[in-house]
Amino acid sequence: MIYRLQIIAVFVLLLLLPVSLFSQTTSFTVLIETSKGNMKCVLYEEASMHAENFVKLVNEGFFDGMLFHRVIPGFMIQTGDPGSRNAAQGTALGHGGPGYRVPAEFHPDLYHRKGVLAAARNGDDINPAKESSGSQFYIVQGKTITDAEMDAMESAGNHITFTPQQRMIYKNLGGAPHLDYSYTVFG
Repeated sequence: MIYRLQIIAVFVLLLLLPVSLFSQTTSFTVLIETSKGNMKCVLYEEASMHAENFVKLVNEGFFDGMLFHRVIPGFMIQTGDPGSRNAAQGTALGHGGPGYRVPAEFHPDLYHRKGVLAAARNGDDINPAKESSGSQFYIVQGKTITDAEMDAMESAGNHITFTPQQRMIYKNLGGAPHLDYSYTVFG
């Protein structure tokens, strides 16, 4: 069953923060306010096109009043469909966006551990380049993964290899490792 949550005042706070006093790089921190609580998110430089696009949409007020139209307990919550604003109960959602895609940005240090922001996209059959939706994103809840499950994923021929750090995170915190290198993690 898909549940819907109303976002009250999404993305009302956007702060530009230096990573450190001695760094030339910059990261963005975004506060997502919802009727179910607030989430503070740091956007990753390693996925700069996604981070910059997200900040642009936040500054335009694009996300204000949208629903989390896809909620799968123990897996993820998804938003970013402009058609979700004031949508009637039962309306099919999840296909809307700003009319463009963002090229995939995969990085070995960015993986689907619990709590990350990642970009939604169309499936490989119509999107073999794995380009992201211009606006739809999800927040990973995920579940803990055993070593045996990760071993099976590595043996399945999907070119997946877990680092010791990834194994520790997935075993203790959880996530959705089957999405790694298929969907861009950006926060």
